[in-house]
This record gives sequence, structure tokens and C-alpha cells, in this order.
Amino acid sequence: MHFSNQLRSMVYASLMSALIAVGAFVSIPIGPVPIVMQNLFVLLAGLLLGGNRAAAAVGIYLLAGACGLPVFAGGTGGLGRLLGPTGGYLFGFLAAAYLVGKAAEHSRGRLIPELMAMVAASLIVYLFGVPWLKFVTGMDWQKAVAVGMVPFLAGDAVKIAAARAVAGSLRPILSLQPVPPREEKVG
Repeated sequence: MHFSNQLRSMVYASLMSALIAVGAFVSIPIGPVPIVMQNLFVLLAGLLLGGNRAAAAVGIYLLAGACGLPVFAGGTGGLGRLLGPTGGYLFGFLAAAYLVGKAAEHSRGRLIPELMAMVAASLIVYLFGVPWLKFVTGMDWQKAVAVGMVPFLAGDAVKIAAARAVAGSLRPILSLQPVPPREEKVG
């Protein structure tokens, strides 16, 4: 990979990490799990960056939060948030970004495979988040699903549609194609 393309990839991953953090500030507390915009940016990272770079973006975000930076929902940070009721969802973002990114790499921009990947990724977030919520809070399964998944499904559908629309607009602008090396003048 050409150096300028590597640098561009790192900048895009860092930017997506920052956008995921910004998405945490759009937080509506409705119980132990708030409504947030983070997952919109996680999906968008996957669509725009591919699997490895999207996972790196989420990894940077999680590391920043673990170090205490206020990047999690409600402007909080620290290991306690990763180990608290929403920790499973946060770790689920890592797997979700990677899955959507890998699907986007192979889908060549086709709508149905990308939508299916985002639906699967959203379910993966719940597969990480709901059991962790149950474990940390002591809720039974029915209540954990009722407060940790059901209220968010309609919003997830809107976020999936928005991520796909934004990605479609940004892909031509953010092309990660290699940049040809500059020719040096001799003489």
C-alpha cells in the first residue's frame, strides 16, 4: 500500500472513531441502555472503511473510553463503563464493524448484501449486549430482552437506512484507491 493511502486510511479510521464518540453524546436515557447514535457510525465505519480499518476505528474508540476519556454514552468513560450494563454492547460494536466492513469489501456496493450485513451486525451487538446486561444486572432473560433490545429495533432500522444512504454519498469522495507516486524531476 502506498504511504499516502496508508495515511489516508489512518485518518479515516481516526475520524470514524471520533464520530462514534460524538454519537455517544446523542444519548436518550430510557433505562439501563440508552438510545444512542454510536451504532450508526459503527455501521458507517464498516461500509466506508472495510473490516480491518472499521475494527481499528472501534478499537481506538474503546481504548479511548477505557483510558477514561468521556466518549461513552452520557459523556462517561473508564473501565467501569466497559464492565457495566452497556459493556457488552460496546464490545459488540467491534464485531459489528468488522462484519459490515468485510461484507462491504465483498459486496461491491450492492444494496441487499450490505443491508443484510448491517442487520446481522445489529443482531451481533445484541448477542453481546443482552447477555452481558442480564449478567451484570441480574435481570431474567425476558426483562433483559425487553429493556436491552426491543425498544431499539425500530431505531436500528432507521440507522441502517441512514448508514447506507450516507455511505452511498461518501464513497466516491472518500475513495481509498492507491494514489500514484509523484514523478521526480531529474536534472
